[in-house]
Amino acid sequence: MDPRSGAARQELVERGVDAGDVTVIDPRDGGTLFGFSDPDGNSWTVQEMKVRAGRPLIPLAARIGYGADQD
Repeated sequence: MDPRSGAARQELVERGVDAGDVTVIDPRDGGTLFGFSDPDGNSWTVQEMKVRAGRPLIPLAARIGYGADQD
């Protein structure tokens, strides 16, 4: 399991969110996912893929307020 997926899940659990287990999609890619529901009952899935590390969906320069100071 990628340590970042585990850390993201742990952060949610520490905040009282009931998050599912991290599932490895493809160990060659490092792809993982887990799901959780927010307080309003909306279901969410967090997916991580190493292929996106070089080209993130939200460019670093645009991450103001989204943990821009974190990798």
